[in-house]
Amino acid sequence: MELLKVIVFDLLSSAPILVGIIALTGLILQKESVDKVISGTLKTIVGFLVFGVGSAAAVVALNSFQTLFAQGFGLKGVLPLAEAVTALAQQQFGTTVSLVMMIGFLANLAVAKFTPLKYIFLTGQHNLYLAALLTIMFKALGMGNTMTVILGGLLLGFCAALFPAIAQPYMRKVTGDDDIAMGHYVTVGYAISGWIGSKVGNPEDSTENLKLPKWLTMFKDYVVGVSITMVIFFYIAAIAAGQEATEQLSNGVNWLVFPLFQGLQFAAALYVIITGVRLFLGEIVQAFVGISETFIPNAKPALDCPVVFTFAPTATVIGFLSAYAGGLVTMVIMGFFSPIVIIPVAVPYFFIGATAGVFGNATGGWKGCVAGSFVVGVLIAVGPALIYPIMENVGLTGTSFPETDFNIVGLLIYYIGKLFTGGL
Repeated sequence: MELLKVIVFDLLSSAPILVGIIALTGLILQKESVDKVISGTLKTIVGFLVFGVGSAAAVVALNSFQTLFAQGFGLKGVLPLAEAVTALAQQQFGTTVSLVMMIGFLANLAVAKFTPLKYIFLTGQHNLYLAALLTIMFKALGMGNTMTVILGGLLLGFCAALFPAIAQPYMRKVTGDDDIAMGHYVTVGYAISGWIGSKVGNPEDSTENLKLPKWLTMFKDYVVGVSITMVIFFYIAAIAAGQEATEQLSNGVNWLVFPLFQGLQFAAALYVIITGVRLFLGEIVQAFVGISETFIPNAKPALDCPVVFTFAPTATVIGFLSAYAGGLVTMVIMGFFSPIVIIPVAVPYFFIGATAGVFGNATGGWKGCVAGSFVVGVLIAVGPALIYPIMENVGLTGTSFPETDFNIVGLLIYYIGKLFTGGL
């Protein structure tokens, strides 16, 4: 069992290690020279680590923003965080979740090998979250461990190949080629954003080509634009929360200076994320060719959502803000009509909203970016509310899954399962 935990939690759920192993394997299969194998593998791992450092820094800043925003505006309710739900699920069903994920990874390889769904899902932590979701749903239906592991593993493998395929037509528009796929379980949301973009705007009116007034041209510089925007948002949250609440987070930094540092830290984090993506992307795509040509012809690596940030950096900021606006609007409406209120947590809203913005921009320019990410912001508020009662049934409270794909799969499993276990 200890070996299983090492494989699942230290290898399969660690994106840098997993992708590094794949890069190493691919380069060896291509019969590259020793120096190329070593350099390509190290660049892949280091690139992912750099990306991880940037993501961690962004999360720190976003958590501060979330705390201040919640206190300042008196927000309470359910927090949509896959990481939190998974942690709770692991406490209750740790071994089962581990086995589902391991079998799911092997099933993903089999599906990619023997079906037209030639996608290998490489975002290990998201497969871990999906394993937790599947376990929760089957346990809510009263299913035993053995059937949960078998059915959960097979479904995970199928989902890992299916969902990247859903977003791939729009992914091609984002990247300009067919080399990589989206390995983030919000693919339905991203596809919807891309579709909305195609209906409301023109891709030639890209966020990256916005004709701004002269004094606003500085916003065309990504670092400057992100810095100013996020500093403003942090000051709004800090002022709303007040001096005392802000000083509790600032570690001795003046409460009016703290928002400035946090906004700039967030901008720096995004710059680091993009740098890391650029470092590993070229290496992993080249290495993956060796594996696909040998074992799974025409297979594509499905990578984490920030892989698209480099294609439209400005759209990531606009997408985040628009998605967050969608979440806030939905929260207000829920406050009047629903006993469950989903609080728009900044971390998932940034990564999901930013990615949705890039997809919407690829098909509809800045109008598609705004409209598409706003709708996705609504979806990742409604979905967690719909699935939350099911998780309460197995003792998991206070948090929910924001990802669209998780919510679709979870609701289908549960309500179809109820038809075979006594009705609704």
